[in-house]
Amino acid sequence: MNSCLRLILERKISFMDDGLGKIKVIPDHFKASPPSVDSSQNDRSHSWGRRKLRTAARMLNLFSLRGLPWGSSTDGEEKVELSAVELESLRTELADLEEREAHLKAQLEHVDEILRFARLSGYLYIRTRWTALPGEPPPLDDTDVDDWLPRFVVLQGTCMFFYLLSTDLSPQDSTLLSDIVEIGPLPSFTRDDEGTRYAFYILTRQGLRYECSSVSEIQLNSWLAALRTDCKLEKSDATIPNGSC
Repeated sequence: MNSCLRLILERKISFMDDGLGKIKVIPDHFKASPPSVDSSQNDRSHSWGRRKLRTAARMLNLFSLRGLPWGSSTDGEEKVELSAVELESLRTELADLEEREAHLKAQLEHVDEILRFARLSGYLYIRTRWTALPGEPPPLDDTDVDDWLPRFVVLQGTCMFFYLLSTDLSPQDSTLLSDIVEIGPLPSFTRDDEGTRYAFYILTRQGLRYECSSVSEIQLNSWLAALRTDCKLEKSDATIPNGSC
């Protein structure tokens, strides 16, 4: 019995030795390999860096510094070289641009406020006249005098504002609605460049007369209706005895 067991064990060990001999062993198979360098990725990264630098240079060329000088650093990378004078000039231009940006932002905020809160706004042609004081001769007929100037007019709150442009932050002139004592239409007239203009006037207690005209009859009627309502003036355009609106 022991001899049979010994024979079986010897054959089994021989079989295992033969099987192992057919296995190819790679000593460093599970050793962590160093990270490979992807040359294509490096090329893309380098190309992206060059494009970014070129873009920055084109933006700098938008300023007064033309033909920016190019140079190379010790590591072979391209760079823009600026003298102290050119750098100071660039800083000045950047400061001017920041100031311009702040001004444009203020203009946009002002226009937004007008659009949200003004009762009425729009461009009208304006001219002013003073009424004759007692004892003075009547003013000359200046109907044919073409001194109409475009103004952006805003009716807001208790005032009427006259701006040179809609983006101006401060009006050129203004009048209180409580100072308006008379409002009425004026005869329409014709201009060769624009055709018929429709007009109306506003008279203040100080004797200043604003004459307003527009190529749109609808716009003129809107202004007349809004001013009469806010000043509480009757459509007959009669002067209020106490001079209040």
